[in-house]
Amino acid sequence: MNTKNEILLGQFIENRDELHQPDPKAISAILRAVERASERVHSVISRAGLADVLGAAGSENIQGEQVQKLDLFANDQFIESLESCNHIAAILSEENDEIISLNESGEYLFATDPLDGSSNIDVNISVGTIFSVFKRNQKGQPKKEEFHRHGYEQVVAGYVLYGTSTVLIYTCGNGVHAFTLEPSSGKFILTNEAIKTPQKGNIFSINEGNYKTLEKGIQNYIGYCKKLNDKGKRTHTARFMGSLVADFHRNLLKGGIFIYPATADAPKGRLRLLYECNPIAMIAEQAGGLATQGKERLLNIKAKEIHERTPFFTGSKVMMNKALSYLDE
Repeated sequence: MNTKNEILLGQFIENRDELHQPDPKAISAILRAVERASERVHSVISRAGLADVLGAAGSENIQGEQVQKLDLFANDQFIESLESCNHIAAILSEENDEIISLNESGEYLFATDPLDGSSNIDVNISVGTIFSVFKRNQKGQPKKEEFHRHGYEQVVAGYVLYGTSTVLIYTCGNGVHAFTLEPSSGKFILTNEAIKTPQKGNIFSINEGNYKTLEKGIQNYIGYCKKLNDKGKRTHTARFMGSLVADFHRNLLKGGIFIYPATADAPKGRLRLLYECNPIAMIAEQAGGLATQGKERLLNIKAKEIHERTPFFTGSKVMMNKALSYLDE
């Protein structure tokens, strides 16, 4: 039950937050569609162990990764919900080789990883949805080349974390705001307005299993993080869950750095630029953090392919500047 002190997602967008947007009602409709799809995904994830939704679906996506049953379910929910809102011309999803045309008259494009970290679902580790919205520059039948955009062109970026609670984080370039799902009503309620990430932190998130394949500067930064202070105490804490949303969300609130660099096995990086790194980068910057691909601000990169990969560094400013200084050595 909504009380007079509770602010719902749609109310916040239309009445308080996005008045600078040229079409706040359209943005509201898109985020309401995200809200509906996320609630359905939450509902299934919350009872995943009791339903036939765990495990691989028996196919691979365009990246050569095993598709999980829940990947397909989440993908279907977002496609269906966004099609009904009428403002989305096309969707770019990690789970589809090509873009999905929805409404030629739609004014926006939607890019998404519908279930980030889905391989963790079988062991009950938090997973998420990442999404990005661009304003169209043309009309008519959408083409995949319309997604070849700079990250700074995003008009909405966000993610949903399905964990001990289900939280929707978004920005329209006017701060970062968090809404928590109230399961009985299926509505997202404002719980943290204008999030600011700490400028300093002590959490570093990197897959150290790749250590031998990393460039020397990153190896040296890991060594720096493992140094003890003059009292013999550790200076940093390592935390890596293998779920971008979960790792980033923790670091956003507590202060930290997330690094998924190029490796010998993945010289272009593993994370996708358009529907994983771009939205997280926009949120990081709006919260007062930084995001790069190592040398260049991530949001300045123009996508050349719809499933393009990139190295990714993001987090608290002080930690980011320290890490990047090692890359210049």
